[in-house]
Amino acid sequence: MPVLTDIALLAACPPTGGQGDIGAIEDAALVWEGDTIAWVGPARDLPEAFADKPKESAWGRLVIPGLVDAHTHLSFGGDRAGEFMERLQGTSYLEIARRGGGILNTVRATRAAGEDELVGRGRVILTRLLRQGVTTVECKSGYGLSLDDELKTLRAYRRLADEGPQRIAATLLGAHMVPPEYREDRAGYVRLLTDEVIPAVAAEGLAGFCDVFVEDTAFSADEARTVFAAGRAHGLVPKLHADQLTDTGGAALAAEVGAASADHLECASAEGIAAMARAGTVAVSLPIATLVLNQAPMPARRFIEAGVPVAVATDYNPGSAPVASLPLALWLACTRQRMTPAEALKGATVYAARAIGMESTVGSLEAGKKADFVVIDAPSVDHWLYGWREEAAVRVVIGGETRWAA
Repeated sequence: MPVLTDIALLAACPPTGGQGDIGAIEDAALVWEGDTIAWVGPARDLPEAFADKPKESAWGRLVIPGLVDAHTHLSFGGDRAGEFMERLQGTSYLEIARRGGGILNTVRATRAAGEDELVGRGRVILTRLLRQGVTTVECKSGYGLSLDDELKTLRAYRRLADEGPQRIAATLLGAHMVPPEYREDRAGYVRLLTDEVIPAVAAEGLAGFCDVFVEDTAFSADEARTVFAAGRAHGLVPKLHADQLTDTGGAALAAEVGAASADHLECASAEGIAAMARAGTVAVSLPIATLVLNQAPMPARRFIEAGVPVAVATDYNPGSAPVASLPLALWLACTRQRMTPAEALKGATVYAARAIGMESTVGSLEAGKKADFVVIDAPSVDHWLYGWREEAAVRVVIGGETRWAA
């Protein structure tokens, strides 16, 4: 039962208290037993029962919960470097998608990739995220768009989850785009998802969530309702890619279907934001994607002021966010979305955990939760996030075990 001492500031990030309340404790101590936190609080209040336990030092640094990346497209085939050049020269993301590029380019490469390749590529990115302090990762499929290839991707995620050390929440994103072979039969593809893909994913226990990209170039709100109904019938919780490029009513739809989260939301309406607040749906901000696409970021302050919890994630993917850096996403949330460092941190911890249904076990430093925490080379959250650093973590602990140390 180790006791972590010499903590300059501990950010507990409690589920309550609002976006900016990180439960900061100065001169703190943290006790864990096995994989579970036993006590957290000011060092002066350390219970007598823990006084003679082995001490470990945080060297006067900041301690935060293990970071949670609540939106990634972790494993895929190929890359889209050529499209990056096109976008730099003025071709829009929508133009590229309408002519069969974008997501469909990655679909072709992912279908050609084997499961072992997807596992290997995912392992590289997870290792990179681990060194940043990311202990839990949400991973979406969506680049297979066939029964066999969606299953292949999700099986790769299950293997990565079994390998560890990070915790993985898998999401079926079969409704990412209509594949070329169903271009003239959209209803047929939706039937494939509802009648074959979703039941097969549920039968193998490969995912906990069912995501739909609601956009002019992807799926309509009515198609999404059909997919979500099938997902719910098989125990998959709804998620949405919503209002990213246009206002499609995605935020309101997320509230209507009881989605765990609505992600992107750059073009969400006031009515949609209000609906999410009433429903308790988490808004997931993806500022790296808006930077890459040269798009105005999600108006985080409007969501926060409306009472919507805002999570912050990378959206790591080969097209709009080919950068696996949650610290960069947090810095952009501060600099482009005017979130405070405390608000951004809560968005990458307990609110991110809520977005993937893991709030009861991870995302905050509280007795009874998993001992996932990170020692950051900074005296405070403000010092950490005012100047972006890729790897400020000097120790990363998952389930009570050190999994990375500088």
